[in-house]
Amino acid sequence: MAMASGEKPLVYLVLGASGSGRREVLHDLIVNGLDATARPVVLLAARETEIADEAARTPEVVRWSAEHGSVSAAVPAEATHLFFVADGYGNPADQVEAFQSWLATSGGELARVICVVNCQLAEKNPPLLAWYDACVHFADVIFLNRREDVANKWLSAFQARYRDQFYPALFEMLKGGHVKNPALILAPEARRMTHAFDDEQEWIATGDDGETIEDWEEGGGEEDEVTVEQEQDPYLERLQGGRRVRELPDIAAFLPARK
Repeated sequence: MAMASGEKPLVYLVLGASGSGRREVLHDLIVNGLDATARPVVLLAARETEIADEAARTPEVVRWSAEHGSVSAAVPAEATHLFFVADGYGNPADQVEAFQSWLATSGGELARVICVVNCQLAEKNPPLLAWYDACVHFADVIFLNRREDVANKWLSAFQARYRDQFYPALFEMLKGGHVKNPALILAPEARRMTHAFDDEQEWIATGDDGETIEDWEEGGGEEDEVTVEQEQDPYLERLQGGRRVRELPDIAAFLPARK
């Protein structure tokens, strides 16, 4: 996949727990999915070590850091493709929120959100299903990795969980971290459930009873008081005290301690 001169760099957000094999997946996507003229850059969380030892096998690696929800990263001006790797020990909702703000000022254009699932970790720890629900909600592509010794019944149930809810995202089982068609995966096509990255957000009208009013139009003559607010993503919505409406398990509690 090449990019015309002067175009905005394409940005890929990569979600997943540390140790999921994001290193191998990124390497495969970059080496086999991009044109030789592309200049890809991997943006790696300052505290993330998963692919640091593979820097020689990947293109330029830039560290990003976040303070008070604000992401800081020195992105080379010549970059054509940016792979923003989320902190594998962090909360995906918090990181998506911080990524949104960074993306708006980065000069880049979101191409896709990719989630790499550690199937062994998820099968062994059922409470983590809620954590992966959030990742899948934001993702266009979900890679099922680390499938060795994972029951086929679990793999089928995991995919059916989202298929039965009509999720449009692509699901692909990986073997050895290899993607079937890297160029197709990198094609900028939105297939995610979330509208958090949409250019235009939906507006929701609610009556004084708190119920959503369908097909509401301003000046429609309703007698009841109507409140109109921008639609909030269910995973990004907060209560008045600042806590998330949907709280997620702490992934760090299920992973080895950071080195």
